[in-house]
Amino acid sequence: MGGLLLTGLGLTTHTYVTLPDARPLAKENPKTTALMEQRADEAREAGRKPRRRQQWVSLSAISKPAVDAVLLSEDASFYLHDGVDTVELARAVGQAVEEGKLGRGASTLTQQLAKNLWLSTDRSLLRKAKELMLAHRLEEALTKQRILTLYLNVVEWGNGVYGIEAGAREHFGVSASQLTVAQGAVLASMLPSPRKRSPSSGSSALLKHSHRVVHALKVYRRISAEQEEVAHKEVDRLLGRASEDTGDDADEDGL
Repeated sequence: MGGLLLTGLGLTTHTYVTLPDARPLAKENPKTTALMEQRADEAREAGRKPRRRQQWVSLSAISKPAVDAVLLSEDASFYLHDGVDTVELARAVGQAVEEGKLGRGASTLTQQLAKNLWLSTDRSLLRKAKELMLAHRLEEALTKQRILTLYLNVVEWGNGVYGIEAGAREHFGVSASQLTVAQGAVLASMLPSPRKRSPSSGSSALLKHSHRVVHALKVYRRISAEQEEVAHKEVDRLLGRASEDTGDDADEDGL
């Protein structure tokens, strides 16, 4: 038993010291990410030309309702944890053990950023372990505002679409600074499965979650009751009141 523990500790230590250094990201924007390269490889393998739409913007150049929508949808405890939501992780591990497979998503925004920047999308315990370590590194090296800025500029928002500026222009024809409450809620609700839940897909899951995000914005006092009412109507208009369940509620991230 002692030998196994020492071996495991050795592997963990080796993995940690060989992982990427997050400190340069304090001042530098990454030129590419592991996810971007993976999507480009997938396109080439399918005989298509890789597509990449991305435009870096500062946090101040993104509408506040859109930022709030992403935080409430993806990681409501973002400013409270140190990279890992231990409560959600424990629930996910418990479910995985019970079901005998990796399924439930429990990734914080910081973990999602780590995965997008440096890791593959495979569902393995080793990848998850690396993700947790890298999330810790990001939180140690960067401020919360910098982590949020990086995330909003590299996260995937459709086929070859990366970052909220490109996402806003691709799906709504506006800049990130002009996003309405409803548009921000829709973009937030596309995550983490943007290629399944595009505004043009007729996804009922996207419609339902967008309404939930709008309501959450009101509950957490990010918008007024009047703004909520207007936003619900706009969500219906933007998504055409998708009425058929397309079975796309699955979380692509998983444990």
